[in-house]
Amino acid sequence: MGRFGLLGCVGLLGLGCAPSLSQNPPREPQRELPASYSAPQPTAAANNLVEMTWRHLFEEPELRSLIELALEHNQELNIRVQEIIIAQNEVLAREGEYLPKVSVGAGAGVDKVSEHTSQGVSDEAHALPAILQNYKLGFTASWEVDIWGRLRNTAKAATLRYLSSIEGRNFVVTKLVAELARSYYELLALDRQLAVLKQNIDIQSRGLQVVRLQKEAAKVTELAVQRFEAEVLKNQSQQYDLQQRIIEAENRINFLVGRFPQPVARRAEHLEAPLPSTISAGIPAQLLANRPDVKQAELELAAAKLDVQAAKARFYPALSIDAGVGYQAFNVKHLLATPESLIFNLAGNLTAPLLNRQAIKADYFSANAAQMQAVFKYEQTLLQAFTEVANQLAMIGNLDKRFQLATQQVDRLTRSIETSNVLFQSARADYLEVLTTRRDALESQIELIDTKLRQRLALVNVYQALGGGWR
Repeated sequence: MGRFGLLGCVGLLGLGCAPSLSQNPPREPQRELPASYSAPQPTAAANNLVEMTWRHLFEEPELRSLIELALEHNQELNIRVQEIIIAQNEVLAREGEYLPKVSVGAGAGVDKVSEHTSQGVSDEAHALPAILQNYKLGFTASWEVDIWGRLRNTAKAATLRYLSSIEGRNFVVTKLVAELARSYYELLALDRQLAVLKQNIDIQSRGLQVVRLQKEAAKVTELAVQRFEAEVLKNQSQQYDLQQRIIEAENRINFLVGRFPQPVARRAEHLEAPLPSTISAGIPAQLLANRPDVKQAELELAAAKLDVQAAKARFYPALSIDAGVGYQAFNVKHLLATPESLIFNLAGNLTAPLLNRQAIKADYFSANAAQMQAVFKYEQTLLQAFTEVANQLAMIGNLDKRFQLATQQVDRLTRSIETSNVLFQSARADYLEVLTTRRDALESQIELIDTKLRQRLALVNVYQALGGGWR
């Protein structure tokens, strides 16, 4: 049998040595999505959120400025950029493993051999000194021939993880843009709620003066005055709670932007701007291309598959080639003598695991388990993406109906304030009815602002769920 025939036999022997994965069989992930979301979709795609950039969705110049600052200075985003650089360097390292390694070296030393050895007898016969100098200069090279693609698969897996890190950064951008927009609209809502509260305090303060006059006229008791005073004090105390929440909202925005606390430029009337009359979320299949976390999970799955192939290749024979060329002499003046001082070597090594392969098996089984984790992670990410979109689309529709009813409620309660004042002054309603009416009107106004905010947030959330904001 020739040399290549022997190599073939050893290779075939190695091919049959990989253990079975029947106890944890790998499989492909489920990629099928429903044809549509449960919420009805408009036929027109004039406001297709899937295709919109954040500059087109957010028209407020102050918010755009904040997003631009955050994309440049946000620490979490900059951390992800460094992760991309690390992953890129890992690709270079893995690619370098399957290229020949060449090094140059020089050395000097002394040797003394025993006189009672064959080398010592030979040196004495040739009148060589007992202590010999040794000088060496040359090149060495080694190369592992990637027969089974282990090194190349490792390099490809590193490349996929590099691409995955890019998608991870895009996902952070998506979350950052959405979180900044949510915080901005929450700040506008708090400003609006504070303005409404101050307006109601002013109205209640005037009502308190009326009640005091009524008491002087013996039309009401001191109890009515005290109840009105308590109501005014309660609302005045709520101002400080709202002011604290405004400070926290501003500082949350400043943190996202990457700067120390400072006032945030904004205009409260932006909260009242009309929302798009119709929006389109596209079809669920577009999530595969638009959601960065879905693409990241898919790339991680592809890398995990290559890790399994690389781990499996360790069961097969490995071929390495070693070579060297240079000069060696016992006297420095003869070091570069050619060809007398010239040395070289060339060797090929074929090795295969035979006994005690538990570590290789463990790595193989662990790589397969990691692959299955990636499968489940991909399916989980895809399911979560679809669910988020479906929930937010339903939220938009329900909040629109709630806002219409809440607007009517505020209108009725606002008119009821005037009615209660007239009835109270004519002694046809008591002070408790006046207090209750004003309290209900204030709460309805606050709830209307909250509903308007939730509409804004739902739009931002569905935009994020669709994978918008990173382009």
